[in-house]
Amino acid sequence: MTLLPIPAFNDNYLWLLHDGTHALVVDPGQPQVVQDALLAHGLSLTGIVVTHHHWDHTGGVAELQQHWDCEVYHPRSDPMPFLDAIPPAKRHAVAGGDRVHLLGLSLSVIDVPGHTAGHIAYVGHARPGVGNVLFCGDTLFAAGCGRLFEGTPAQMRDSLNRLGALPADTLVCCAHEYTMANLQFALAVDPKNAALVRYSERAAALRAEGLPTVPTRLSDERAINPFLRVDQADIVRQVMAQFPKTPAQADAIFGALREWKNNF
Repeated sequence: MTLLPIPAFNDNYLWLLHDGTHALVVDPGQPQVVQDALLAHGLSLTGIVVTHHHWDHTGGVAELQQHWDCEVYHPRSDPMPFLDAIPPAKRHAVAGGDRVHLLGLSLSVIDVPGHTAGHIAYVGHARPGVGNVLFCGDTLFAAGCGRLFEGTPAQMRDSLNRLGALPADTLVCCAHEYTMANLQFALAVDPKNAALVRYSERAAALRAEGLPTVPTRLSDERAINPFLRVDQADIVRQVMAQFPKTPAQADAIFGALREWKNNF
């Protein structure tokens, strides 16, 4: 099984997973870049999986489905803009606890509200050669997390904790190249974190060569991502220094940390 990030728009990644013949694509906001990748690798599209309703994740779904007559899996609780264009037999609404079966894989669905109210993620073991993969849309990023457009800090913190509990070797396939900006903020929050400093150096080297910084590994995120570490004393102290009136409670610390990032 091969995992490919497909650059789209200014900073999106659409994820393509294939077995050399058939492929699935995650959050195809831009159809042509997917078609180009399929043609370049001699692949046919078997399935589309969607994490949430934002246009940069859904804009290419209808065109790709109509071209390939493939299956489409989407969040049950997020309003999908493409539904009327997809034959009912080809669209499948899923939620946490469900499984998606494509390319011989079984992907577990996880509810991760926060960025949007009905956001979901997909995780599975893409054997051989890839290991555990997590397609998390705009929930968890390298060294960061998504904005809270529809959810609460408590929801997003719970969602991130759910993802953070997955196996340490899980590849985090997020949907944007936000890593360098996230690292700049993370270093402001957690400047004494040696693992974070090393990670930042590696990411900068990748970007200098024009290479993606993702996927990242969950083991790294546990060590460097401030949004997964709001219970750590150093993080709490830094947040309280910025927002002295913040209650010393995890959800409040998380909310203040996200607000700090919003205005960083």
